[in-house]
Amino acid sequence: MNLSNGIFELSAVNASQYPKDFGDLPEVALVGRSNVGKSSLLNYLANRRDLAHTSSRPGRTQTINFYRFPNCRIIDLPGYGYARVSKETRAKWGPMIEAYLAEREQLVGVVQIVDLRHPPSDDDILMAHWLTSFQMPFVVVATKADKVSRGRWHQHSKVISEALGTEPIVFSIQSGAGKSAVLEAMSKLLQSVLVDEGVE
Repeated sequence: MNLSNGIFELSAVNASQYPKDFGDLPEVALVGRSNVGKSSLLNYLANRRDLAHTSSRPGRTQTINFYRFPNCRIIDLPGYGYARVSKETRAKWGPMIEAYLAEREQLVGVVQIVDLRHPPSDDDILMAHWLTSFQMPFVVVATKADKVSRGRWHQHSKVISEALGTEPIVFSIQSGAGKSAVLEAMSKLLQSVLVDEGVE
């Protein structure tokens, strides 16, 4: 899977603002807690430093951000579970995220991003259960692996796997570990749609 030539397309807060192209591109969404590294992961996979805005301050992504690539879109959803964001803002995020995940016809799969260093939060577990209940294909990527000694990756992965019901892909921006596996997993989420449309 090649994520070259990506562009930021638009930001939206409801369905009326989504790209209106009648489903010509399948979409994969990135979900995860605030500050788990969704935007950084996207930039790294696309070999761009500035495609998606990153910040050391959690909670900055407050809209649904659409990134267009030749054969797909990647959607960066607002991070969940950050206590310092106002209750009003968090109250808006929940329905915004759920409406996109439940109603967007172009959505073919989800990449759930967690932090390898920590057990999945209640919000992480709730998201995994929600995706499973809606039969939405998803993969789990455990970021920040460079902050955990390689000898403990399996131990931390096991904790995540037991909590979320699927084995995570261990990923590190610093070393590049897991990059090919993440791209392959995303490609598989898109594969059936792309084959149907005759895209290779």
